[in-house]
Amino acid sequence: MSDSRVPASFRDPSGYLFVDEGEVHRQVNPSFRDAYELMMSSGFHADAVRQGLLIPHEELSPQHFPGRADAYKILLPEQIPFISYPYEWSFSQLQDAALLTLELQKLALEKNLCLRDASAFNVQFLRGRPIFIDSLSFEAYVEGRPWVGYQQFCRHFLAPLALMAHNHVELRRLLRANIDGIPLDVASAVLPGKTLLRFSLLTHVHLHARAQRRHGDTRKSKEKANTSRISRRAMLGLVDSLRSAVAQLTWDPAGTEWGAYYEDTNYSGRAQEHKKELVSRFLKRTTLRTVFDLGANTGLFSRLASDLGIHTVAFDVDAAAVEKNYRDCRKSEETHLLPLINDLTNPSPGLGWSGNERASFFDRGPADGAMALALVHHLAIGNNVPLPHVAKMLRRTARRLIVEFVPKSDSQVQRLLATREDIFPDYTQEGFEAAFAGDFNVLAREPVLDSDRVLYLMERREP
Repeated sequence: MSDSRVPASFRDPSGYLFVDEGEVHRQVNPSFRDAYELMMSSGFHADAVRQGLLIPHEELSPQHFPGRADAYKILLPEQIPFISYPYEWSFSQLQDAALLTLELQKLALEKNLCLRDASAFNVQFLRGRPIFIDSLSFEAYVEGRPWVGYQQFCRHFLAPLALMAHNHVELRRLLRANIDGIPLDVASAVLPGKTLLRFSLLTHVHLHARAQRRHGDTRKSKEKANTSRISRRAMLGLVDSLRSAVAQLTWDPAGTEWGAYYEDTNYSGRAQEHKKELVSRFLKRTTLRTVFDLGANTGLFSRLASDLGIHTVAFDVDAAAVEKNYRDCRKSEETHLLPLINDLTNPSPGLGWSGNERASFFDRGPADGAMALALVHHLAIGNNVPLPHVAKMLRRTARRLIVEFVPKSDSQVQRLLATREDIFPDYTQEGFEAAFAGDFNVLAREPVLDSDRVLYLMERREP
């Protein structure tokens, strides 16, 4: 980027994000001076940071940044190791992000402030927990003025959570197709009739959607919105009502693939332990700050990296596996592991304005290292992706690679081939090594005991 601005940060006249020497900074424009000073002097910022709700920042002088002397402030926030998006989160991650947003609104009201932006994209995950990252989303509270972020909160949080809880968890994909949140009329039409009997969903989704359909964008409805008044007490009641609505939603991932995933393999106990030993040895062989675990399932091997203090992003296509992984992270208060949903055969693309407002999966890499354990056969045989294409995809993902080759003699591959013709003559260990040779150098090659599998440590070839 020629001007170093972050592509996602261009809509807010109050300020924007830019990158300087590899670190993300936030410029505060003079137009936001009064609101910023009120946020800082009220004690809100200090309390929110202390409670772990809001990202901390350091104030820097604009004079130290050429071309930015007209800024009111330059902020250096604590850096987020990996930027994730709501359409990559599990049910509980989105739920926790929603509760965080409401907690901030409640705290803001106590300090005579109001949250003006309830977008889910203002939340990231740091040290295993959600945190709000937009310090410019708070303005002075005006008595009687409705909460401008109410509708956005319902679209970004309540509607998708309700659809996942009452319909199907895969309706979360609607968040990728609607990056400004799921329209309430769509959610109301899809939700089952029984949700009409739940007061919170009736009020905040169904009746809310009906009101939008009735008023539309007419001048009359706009005038009504501008003259509507809501007391502080009623505003706090609205926040409590939304919190109850979100907290009451549940999703049980029981009965899906992750439940007995690691038991449903052909590994002996010895093979499993040897594989863990090899992965740990390969991880310790090089200095890694970030690792992507591709096809991580519930994170058994991801934790070999995160337990070493390496920031590890555990990707899996199975929403249930990611949900369990996140619940385990939350319970154990893990700080270096971030579970996310991602389908490597259809990874998160660049979205939004000009296609780069929300960065693609590949644009957020490469990581220092990646693990592709028990993955290649699913891509090559399960999805008909030729091995050279798998290698090139992994090359884009990381500089170092720990990858497992699972041969046709393995029962997991035999399961994939049980209902289809074997049209994969090149799927051999020799074919695997030849396919990867153009993109990676092999640093180590170790057979996994009590199995026919082979584990490799590779390094990306540079031009």
